[in-house]
Amino acid sequence: MKNLAKRVAVVTGGASGIGFAIAKALGTKDMKVVLADVENQALANAAAELARLGIEVLPVETDVTRPQDVETLAEKALGAFGAVHVVCNNAGVFAGGPAWESPLEDYQWILGVNMWGVIHGVRTFVPILLRQDDEGHIVNTASMAAVTTLPYAAAYHMSKHAVLALSEVLYHELRARDAKIGVSALCPEAVATRIGDGERNRPARLRAGATPSSPEFAVVKDAMLAAIAQGVSPDVIAARVVKAIQEDRFYIFSDADAWRRSCTSRLEDVRLGRNPTLVPPV
Repeated sequence: MKNLAKRVAVVTGGASGIGFAIAKALGTKDMKVVLADVENQALANAAAELARLGIEVLPVETDVTRPQDVETLAEKALGAFGAVHVVCNNAGVFAGGPAWESPLEDYQWILGVNMWGVIHGVRTFVPILLRQDDEGHIVNTASMAAVTTLPYAAAYHMSKHAVLALSEVLYHELRARDAKIGVSALCPEAVATRIGDGERNRPARLRAGATPSSPEFAVVKDAMLAAIAQGVSPDVIAARVVKAIQEDRFYIFSDADAWRRSCTSRLEDVRLGRNPTLVPPV
């Protein structure tokens, strides 16, 4: 999709971080933006900010873990603008700890948002894009965690590996039927967002689990939060997304050497059938 002007984009997790940056970047390309987020006040503030920039925006409160919410999102987008051309399944959360200590609620919350949110987005919007028989593009937010594995983040890695696998399968399926729909998997590195503060949006029913007590994880968590605080700007990630859409490019990887080394090491482990090697992205 080289020409984005006057087209319509839907962005989930759009009230902050990467989602807001993508919405802003697409809006400045003269796209109309349907902004979705579970956090109502933040959504209203984000939509107001986009409107101040001259972007035509429709905010829709959406819990991506609920398929009916995503269907309502699509209905409102079509009702307001008549079509959808770019869909960014971006909402994401994080929690960590040893795999055997992490409460079931952590797994349910992370997989619910990161994986099922993308599944619901694909199942809802791909049929719409196919019916339109026009150019379209799906961007699924994975992570460099989709092509690496590090300790104390089992549920997060699982969710992102699943998003990448779904995206690759979707790419092949749409190419097989000569659809006019591109697919991209966004795999960013550490980004300066509020993902470390995601607990603010965790449903009450998924807060019952005990906090992992591992002292090793406490050290890793502090390092992770520091990396996020010093991470790249969401605007940098958004620029990569816009470029990938216009170039019809599937993989949107970090260009950081440390993450590339970590990814390459894992791929070599798989290729050679050797035991997993721990190569942290530092």
